[in-house]
Amino acid sequence: MTGFLLKKTFFDLWDNAFRIALLNIGFIASFAFFMLLHRLLEAFSPLPIAVSGLVFLAGAAWCSVYLAAAAVCVKNISDYSCFGFTEFFDALRSVWKTGIVFGIFFCAGVFLFIFIIPFYLLLNNVAGLIIASLLFWTLVLLVTAFQYFFAARARLGVTAFKIIKKCFLLFVDNPLFFAGTMLLMLLFLALSVVSAFLLPGPAGVLLFLDEALRLRLLKYDWLEQNSGSDRRYIPWNTVLSEESEKTGRRTLRGLLFPWKD
Repeated sequence: MTGFLLKKTFFDLWDNAFRIALLNIGFIASFAFFMLLHRLLEAFSPLPIAVSGLVFLAGAAWCSVYLAAAAVCVKNISDYSCFGFTEFFDALRSVWKTGIVFGIFFCAGVFLFIFIIPFYLLLNNVAGLIIASLLFWTLVLLVTAFQYFFAARARLGVTAFKIIKKCFLLFVDNPLFFAGTMLLMLLFLALSVVSAFLLPGPAGVLLFLDEALRLRLLKYDWLEQNSGSDRRYIPWNTVLSEESEKTGRRTLRGLLFPWKD
């Protein structure tokens, strides 16, 4: 499955590079705006710490809402369609509550990582080290499970509480899969540095995660249709046969000059 996932993600990213880049530009502009606002208010405000906290919360909330809307848009690409500005603004109106919930969780995670864990490490005793370690690995597990938060919202269209529940259920059932896509996601973000996060960037990562979730959910459709089958051994060639036919094969010439194929 992993090989087909990477191939489909690459083809979809290649065919929609301009749209993905536009989404990334919007996210970069949003991030830069809040960074600049933070610097300005911190320099001229009489309460720099309070202002910094408020700007961080506002920035995290908006960026989370933006990514939630972007996830809805890239879902169309994963489903062999496309999107435009109208679909993006419609998505913003439909996912802003879910985005804010994620922003709150993100801020809580940052607070835990920057302040709480170092506090216990600074105690310089065994108890503090144990608590810090438990908090760190709990945070790692939560980040791994929540990597599909936006993809689950876009693909399943459920409330924030149900998204959290589904992410945990999927994680418990597919721990190695979640760990693998987490590593690949970090690799894609590292590769994005070369293009200043234009490609694949955050939107490309969202596309990859949506593709991964979409294909993984086919496993449960197959299990439902083949009750009694051993869920540890999924015939992925059979499960993905229709997807493989839709995706097709590409040559280098076809990628560079599709009109000549």
